[in-house]
Amino acid sequence: MDRRANRLPAVAWRDGAVELLDQTRLPGEETVLRCADVDSLVEAIQRLVVRGAPALGVAGAYGVALALSDPAGVEAAAERIAAARPTAVNLRRGVAHALAAVRSGGDPVAAADAFAAEDAAASDAMAAYGLELVPAAARVLTHCNTGALVSAGGGTAYAVARAAHDAGRLARLWVDETRPLLQGARLTAWEAARDGLPYAVLPDNAAGSLFARGEVDVVLVGADRICADGSVANKVGTYPLAVLARAHDVPFVVVAPTSTIDLATASGDGIEIEQRGAEEVLSYGGVRVAPEGAAAYNPAFDVTPPHLVTALVTERGVARPVTEETVRGLLSTDP
Repeated sequence: MDRRANRLPAVAWRDGAVELLDQTRLPGEETVLRCADVDSLVEAIQRLVVRGAPALGVAGAYGVALALSDPAGVEAAAERIAAARPTAVNLRRGVAHALAAVRSGGDPVAAADAFAAEDAAASDAMAAYGLELVPAAARVLTHCNTGALVSAGGGTAYAVARAAHDAGRLARLWVDETRPLLQGARLTAWEAARDGLPYAVLPDNAAGSLFARGEVDVVLVGADRICADGSVANKVGTYPLAVLARAHDVPFVVVAPTSTIDLATASGDGIEIEQRGAEEVLSYGGVRVAPEGAAAYNPAFDVTPPHLVTALVTERGVARPVTEETVRGLLSTDP
């Protein structure tokens, strides 16, 4: 059964505008935000109306079509879209894909449609490859949101968990709430409830106690950028899970399309980590919880070194162990 049928897509092109399922309003409201110009799309990307590396790539590709409203300024407008969030490589890649079509006299919407279709197909392939790494009666721990909300298809790490559920192999999906913006509690739990997965939400700082009690069989996470050496940038809080997994001899598996691999960045030291506003940490639900004058540290991502990654699952296969050689090997494999 295709659970995506009759659901609002995370990103769509309709009647000359980019339509986004507003993820800032979930799970309370399913609201579509219509972006008819580059300014509104950039603002939506920065506000996390749309998020997740693959979905950002799709949004960026469609955004190039918006930029054509000013043909003379299309290159500058495309660069503004690409730079809206610096860490996720897919955003810039999606923009570049559609911009190449414009430069060659082609249709950026058709190019973006093809980019989205490739992402949807990649989701299905990753789910199949990843399922082979999930044991029977698995208790899976995940972080942030990696389902259909981050993709034109079924997602990345969440797609593997859903495949395990469909195969009768998922005993429990442990969902990190993912502070400070609660993408796990708000979004992954929403998707898991709709899909009928057995799940429970936990505070990020409770993950260690789950490992200590032997209640995690595999960790499945996504990625926003994978460097040439296999270093993985993902939602902040991912690196501590990798350390815990290694300490407790639990497989730590990254699931991401090859479009997330950035061979131009040698290692995690070369990744620009997005720093977000202090109020996301100092306030909760619009109510300030920290004293006036308090400072905040709010990186959106952290970097997990490759020696902590058990396997990298892509639509082209699995890299295991994760090294520069195996990562490059994935890109030399036919899709």
